[in-house]
Amino acid sequence: MSTPSHRSPLKRLRFAPVAVIAGVSASVFLALSLTGTLSGFAASITNDINTAASGTLTMQEQNAGGTVTCSSTDGGSVSTNSATCSSINKFGGSTTMTPGSTVTTSISIKNTGTANASTFTLSPGSTCTQSKNGSQNGTATDLCAKMNLVITSGSTTVFSGTLASFAGASASAFTMPAAPAAGVTVPFTFAVTLDSSAGNAYQGLAASVPMTWTFTS
Repeated sequence: MSTPSHRSPLKRLRFAPVAVIAGVSASVFLALSLTGTLSGFAASITNDINTAASGTLTMQEQNAGGTVTCSSTDGGSVSTNSATCSSINKFGGSTTMTPGSTVTTSISIKNTGTANASTFTLSPGSTCTQSKNGSQNGTATDLCAKMNLVITSGSTTVFSGTLASFAGASASAFTMPAAPAAGVTVPFTFAVTLDSSAGNAYQGLAASVPMTWTFTS
């Protein structure tokens, strides 16, 4: 009958250091896994403000006394940014002009936005319209050719000619002397003169030309 085998004390001692080393290695590995790393240097920067935003380019027109104001946003909002101003008459609105008389009107155009304009133009309507003024009317049909217009901005003459030629220039807008930066106001003067050669046939008549101011950025 065979007797059970037993490891000798010597063999057990040989295995003991190996077990101890394995246990220590496992402990070190566990410690490293819990602390993350044994290295020390690190640096970082976080940028928490990274934004970009659009400005606005809006226009305001005022009469000389500043009592009447029209804005490009009167049409609804900055999304439309285009409005019709019927309360500032650049030709003065006089109904009693006589040959050789001049009516002068001053207005200002202001960039009320936050963005600078790169171009500033004035575009006349394509037609000078003649109509009746009152109940007594002359028979002339070319009043637009008898009404002279001079537009100035400071010392610069923007236009000089008849209302007929002003409307005839509608194919190309008049570029203003300078495009206003945000918050800047540009003054203008309109001088309308009924030609001294106008006779009785030009009585009781009126002439008008629409116009459009435009900023672009």
